[in-house]
Amino acid sequence: MQQCRSAANQSSVIENSSTWLDEPLRHVIESQQFDKKALAEIFNVSREMEDVRPGTDASMQLQGRIMSTLFYEPSTRTRLSFESAMARLGGTVLSTESAGEYSSAAKGETLEDTIRTVEGYADTIVLRHFQAGSARRAANAASVPIINAGDGPGQHPTQALLDVYTIQREIGRLDNFSIGMVGDLANGRTVRSLAYVLSMYENVKMYFVAPDVVKMKDDIKDFLTEQGVSWEEVDDLKAVSADVDVLYQTRIQKERFQDRPEDYDKAKGKYIIDDDVMKLLPKHGVVMHPLPRVDEIDPAVDEDPRAAYFRQARNGLYVRMALLKLALAQT
Repeated sequence: MQQCRSAANQSSVIENSSTWLDEPLRHVIESQQFDKKALAEIFNVSREMEDVRPGTDASMQLQGRIMSTLFYEPSTRTRLSFESAMARLGGTVLSTESAGEYSSAAKGETLEDTIRTVEGYADTIVLRHFQAGSARRAANAASVPIINAGDGPGQHPTQALLDVYTIQREIGRLDNFSIGMVGDLANGRTVRSLAYVLSMYENVKMYFVAPDVVKMKDDIKDFLTEQGVSWEEVDDLKAVSADVDVLYQTRIQKERFQDRPEDYDKAKGKYIIDDDVMKLLPKHGVVMHPLPRVDEIDPAVDEDPRAAYFRQARNGLYVRMALLKLALAQT
């Protein structure tokens, strides 16, 4: 067991000279670019988005605007929720899936050149790429907002935002709670981004439960320690389940083990949320998962009202509607 406990109950807000809301071009690149003021505004607008209905003035807020989804890796929820978000606000979508195979990237075009070309067709670009840091590269080349929909093992900031929004909606607070992050914490960009965002709130305790080959990386643990955030590495999922408000499960990402299948075999199936785990989870607790799942949550758990992962996926629509509205408000 390894742990770090904050010495004082102090705020862990990352100090920024300006907030995302003040930026002339509102890129969404990484979780730590947001402060609590920006998050509060995003979540307020997300609540408004829950009430948008077809045929109303609210459903025409982005009429005439165009969003391009440029995906170099497979996606279902992220791509479709962004496209649905744009459509529900009256905008238009230009979509490319498997861009690495079916776009000019297959001919050797650089990411920067692709971005400079596509920005001529769209008002914002939603990018998923297999390389960490690719969203930053795209933003450096772009004159329209770039929204990072996942950059390899790097970050997935919009997932983190919808996760935090879901926690707020499910347990009613973002301060003074505990969360267990379970599964592939080394390759899981969702948990990395989520840890950055949660570090801004008061008295959040994080438990990391992962097989040895996919433990949370040191850069996140070092960051949390610097911010005074309490975290602990634990081997016993059942013990953690009894002590947390949120249990955040992730799948072991087989696609990240192409050159080391033996490590995948060591990691898969070690931590599964089933009826035995749910019996230990507090009555007010919730189970979250960024999806897709494989076998790490027993389907029988779906019937438990504490299973929040499909509500979580739905919340992604509202948060992405809010991000598109706010990002395009400045252009």
